[in-house]
Amino acid sequence: LQLVESGGRWVQPGGSLRLSCSPSEGSLDPYVVGWFRQAPGKEREGVACISSSGGTVHYAEAVKGRFTVSSDDAKNTAYLDMDSLKPEDTAVYHCAAAGVCERTMTPRSFYSWGQGTQVAVSS
Repeated sequence: LQLVESGGRWVQPGGSLRLSCSPSEGSLDPYVVGWFRQAPGKEREGVACISSSGGTVHYAEAVKGRFTVSSDDAKNTAYLDMDSLKPEDTAVYHCAAAGVCERTMTPRSFYSWGQGTQVAVSS
């Protein structure tokens, strides 16, 4: 499984973006999808994850109420909808696969990382 992210760009504070994550081949269906971000000079951190059924989701405290993770089986794509964006949301955003969606969202539990898509929030 090889994942590919898209949708990142520059946006002003308070704006919205939708990031997409799709496999270059195969199906997302059996997998948990996690979203992570890494800002310059900082460690990679978990943002959100969603189980294969969509019944389990977890969010980092910093994005709760602003970000929404979802998946569309028909489109074989997972999404991260980001609202009320802040400058501190600026980072490269990656998606990755796992077997379990847990609150901790430990990066070492995920695999098949995409190359990432840059999100820049500034005025």
